[in-house]
Amino acid sequence: MRGGGLKTYAVIYLIFLYAPIVLLPLFAFNDGTIIAFPLQGFTTHWFAELVRTEALIEATVNSLFIAVVTAILATCFGLFAARAGTRHRFPAKAGIMGFIMLPLVLPEIIVAVSLLVAMLQVGLSPSVWTVIAGHVLICTPFAIAILNGSFANMDNSLEEAAIDLGETQLSTFRLITLPLVMPGIIASLLICFTISLDEFIIAFFLSGNEPTLPVYLWGQLRFPGRLPVIMALGTILVALSILLLITAEYFRRRGLRRAGLKDTGGFL
Repeated sequence: MRGGGLKTYAVIYLIFLYAPIVLLPLFAFNDGTIIAFPLQGFTTHWFAELVRTEALIEATVNSLFIAVVTAILATCFGLFAARAGTRHRFPAKAGIMGFIMLPLVLPEIIVAVSLLVAMLQVGLSPSVWTVIAGHVLICTPFAIAILNGSFANMDNSLEEAAIDLGETQLSTFRLITLPLVMPGIIASLLICFTISLDEFIIAFFLSGNEPTLPVYLWGQLRFPGRLPVIMALGTILVALSILLLITAEYFRRRGLRRAGLKDTGGFL
């Protein structure tokens, strides 16, 4: 009886969570401009309209640039922090690692306002680069969480053997460590890219006159006639996000299989 109740709860929860997403493609291919049932016919006009909107293209380019740079920087910082946290002992290690992971639990609105005030105090105007700084701050803990597992699952004796055979610390890291944790690196890049691409609050405060895609979409919600175009774009973004997450999960599981470990769940 308990099992049946749990399954029913899971089904209701999944329907509540994903039903709004299912509505995106329905209205994206709907011929009418009003987001309501009944549907008025099938069309791909709204997808064609996407490429004719210059402001949308500019916001998309901004978001892609920010997401790529953020993913690379956050993964690099996460790689160094995860290696230090799993391989070395140093004073106040637990406190330092906890401080680095703090953005995971801080409200984004607090982080965004604090970053805006701090950057204005040092003379930096809101721009794409200030958004990158904010996104790196919130994405680095996710990268550390992913890469911690990769380093924890790696056999330390492989690095020790390479050093005993004459390799330097740098060459050991490049030739032994990086290939072994590469699935975690790829997974971290994909997750950080997805988080940065979808993030709104920090981008809203720090983007200035160079809006990202979520900020642009928020501004378009004031115009009912633009909603079908937003639905079309949302459909594409959902499809890309699902593809990225599936790819990241594939590399995570591949890394576990290579290490001979049992899969106990998702990333976090």
